[in-house]
Amino acid sequence: MGDQQLLERIACDPKVMVGKPVIRGTRLSVEYILNLLAHGSTVEEIVDEYEGLSPEDIKAC
Repeated sequence: MGDQQLLERIACDPKVMVGKPVIRGTRLSVEYILNLLAHGSTVEEIVDEYEGLSPEDIKAC
């Protein structure tokens, strides 16, 4: 998956999470996902916890 395809998974909308970048179609901010990863969560754990997310969504973050 190319960089452009990954970036299409991220959205910025002032009406959603005060404009913070989020995974498209969710209220999960990129910052939140990166924080989970920084604190030791695996991609598999995050995908299992948040229905509808894919490993590609995490990679896009």
